[in-house]
Amino acid sequence: MDLGIRGRHAIVCAASQGLGRACAESLAREGCDLTIMARTPGPLEEAAESIRRAHGVRVTTVAGDVNSDAGHDALLAACPNPDILVTSPGTRQVPGDFRTWDRGEWQRWWNEHFYTAVELIRRTAPGMCERKFGRIVNISVSFIKFPQVGFAHSHSARAGLSAAIASMARELIPHNVTVNSVCPGLFDTEALRVNLHGHAKRGNTTYEAIVQDRLKTCPAGRFADPSECGDLVAYLCSAQAGFMTAQNIVNDGGVYQGLF
Repeated sequence: MDLGIRGRHAIVCAASQGLGRACAESLAREGCDLTIMARTPGPLEEAAESIRRAHGVRVTTVAGDVNSDAGHDALLAACPNPDILVTSPGTRQVPGDFRTWDRGEWQRWWNEHFYTAVELIRRTAPGMCERKFGRIVNISVSFIKFPQVGFAHSHSARAGLSAAIASMARELIPHNVTVNSVCPGLFDTEALRVNLHGHAKRGNTTYEAIVQDRLKTCPAGRFADPSECGDLVAYLCSAQAGFMTAQNIVNDGGVYQGLF
């Protein structure tokens, strides 16, 4: 299926590894030129060169922190008129005790998991509307549907982002600009492995035991490959997906048991 986005230009955040890298790969496979951003130059350049060789598209790199004002400016200076925007905070969720968090701690998580995406949307959506094409996808987490103990800071910020998107998207859809969130569950990424090692340490058990415990909660019985997220995002960025907007699409192997 031709997704109708060959020659479009996509910004992909946190694209040196994990789900961001998978999104970049899937969009490049469809013929999109890319501007990709991550904090560490070495892995970012390695990802860019791999994508160039595999798919023959142009890939521009921007090394920096996407959650900073300077990062926003650098990214949009490199690609001021994207057709596609894939946002991701590039920050691994870390559990904690809300009783110990001051206002600054809450603000940090809201900055990374809410404000960055809103700022990038605010600055790119007007141009998309003028050109009558835009696809914005935010990489969220399935737990916004059922927030977990210890993650009140990040899950509330991401839920807030979904609420903001629900309002903004309805103003943008008349211009053929859509905004959706993908809510992945257990994907086999470095971030997941680091988190599970942390859970094992806190629970005084083994990594292997934690993995088996998590797999018991997943009807699919496995961790997903990052490409299964990347390909979903690519479809949401397609020409054919112009009637789908303001959605939070759970991609978690059946873990979430709600209807809506």
